Amino acid sequence: MGISVWQLLIILAIVLIIFGAKKLRHLGGDLGSAIKNFRQSMKEEENDKTKSNAEGGTGTKKISDDAGKVIDGEVVSKEKDKS
Repeated sequence: MGISVWQLLIILAIVLIIFGAKKLRHLGGDLGSAIKNFRQSMKEEENDKTKSNAEGGTGTKKISDDAGKVIDGEVVSKEKDKS
C-alpha cells in the first residue's frame, strides 16, 4: 500500500493552510539557494584538490619567510601524549 494522489492533495492543502503560499514560496527559494551554494562549494573544493595535486602533490606547501625566500615544506601534525 502506498500513498494515493488524494492523500497527497489533502496533505498539501493542510500544509498550505498552516504555512501559507507566500511562506512556502520563500522556503522553496531558500532551499534552492542552499542547494546551489552547496554544489558550488563542492565544485570549488574539487578544483582546489586537483590544482594542489597538479602543483606538487598533497602534503607539501610553499611558504615564504620574512626575507621573501620561498621555502618548500611538508605539513606535519604533532600528536601529544595524553598520559
